[in-house]
Amino acid sequence: MILLKERDPRFITIRRGGTLTDADHQLLALWAAICAEHVVHLFEAARPSDQRPRQAIDQARAWARGAIAMSQARAAAGHANAAARDLSGSARHAAYAAGQAAAVAHVAAHELGVAAYAIKAVRAAAPVGWSASGSVNSSQMRFVNWSSMISGCATVSAGRCSTADTQRKRHGSTSASSRRRKRGMLSPEALVRGSCTTALGAT
Repeated sequence: MILLKERDPRFITIRRGGTLTDADHQLLALWAAICAEHVVHLFEAARPSDQRPRQAIDQARAWARGAIAMSQARAAAGHANAAARDLSGSARHAAYAAGQAAAVAHVAAHELGVAAYAIKAVRAAAPVGWSASGSVNSSQMRFVNWSSMISGCATVSAGRCSTADTQRKRHGSTSASSRRRKRGMLSPEALVRGSCTTALGAT
């Protein structure tokens, strides 16, 4: 598992002493599922008959929409992780990304693990001689920043806007994307899909 050493309160639910709302927790799970889906084909190329990582991604989405209990998503995470253990390289990392996605239902910070494993999967699958700047940890921190996009405010931190952004909202100056989302023109899935694609493309 790839997580930051110190737990960020932005990825801890309010009931556990953090600042993460249930609604944003669900959006994080949706974001994680989309990101894991970007690389799951790397696992399926090695194990085409093993559906455990794909099912874990589906369970992450199911939990996000309230269709299953957290324990079911967590169990799916364990199955995806088990699928990864006898593999190596991009297939292994892709399966772990799927497992981390399903685990977001239990602990929101697993979303960072999705980012890190997805990046590792892409790098492992890259042609010989391909290189990318930045470490997994630096990409991971960019992913933390990009998670601000999930609630439509540029400086939100998984559920709570910064003081500066709050002041802008009080004075009626919100971003165009935020206004479009409020009018129903930009869905939460569109927001998280775009930020995830950017994160993986920036490695």
